[in-house]
Amino acid sequence: MIIMPEPTANPWQTLSSTPVYDNPWIAVTEHRVIKPSGGEGIYGVVHFKNRAIGILPLDDEGHTWLVGQYRYTLKLYSWEIPEGGGRLDEEPLEAAQRELREETGMEAEHWQEILRMHLSNSVTDELAIVYLARGLRQGIAEPEDTEQLHVRRVPLEEAYQMVCRGEITDAISVAAILRVKLMIQEGAIRL
Repeated sequence: MIIMPEPTANPWQTLSSTPVYDNPWIAVTEHRVIKPSGGEGIYGVVHFKNRAIGILPLDDEGHTWLVGQYRYTLKLYSWEIPEGGGRLDEEPLEAAQRELREETGMEAEHWQEILRMHLSNSVTDELAIVYLARGLRQGIAEPEDTEQLHVRRVPLEEAYQMVCRGEITDAISVAAILRVKLMIQEGAIRL
């Protein structure tokens, strides 16, 4: 083991970088590197061209909305909070407002950023920003053509139990539900 004099110093050295794949949403690059151990290796990085945006809508009765959909990547049905992509040149809050409206038809009067997280940071640079939405008004959903959604209103406690039982596994959803549950317990959110 090599002891670094400064624990936040970058122990990696990039020898070369080769683009491998590119589409409107992601770019994959393979880097030839010198690893922290001193040996040569490769490191593949997936660059996301959008931010991940998540919204936990919460009403005054302590209910939230979950969105169910089949996830092609997992070959599984997934229950999640409303979420989607926000362009890097778009204000994250505007992306959150759009995603909530598209997926649930709802609009919210009050918005609070509650969480930022890096998703799968060993292979991607994807940043997620999560909002709590309050003061909800129901409208008409406008899902994208890639989405076949089922929207469900559930008590936040039920969503929390779904996380605990492993029925909600989406990282943004798990983090958002746990964060809001903690905020309620600490008194930072009143129902």
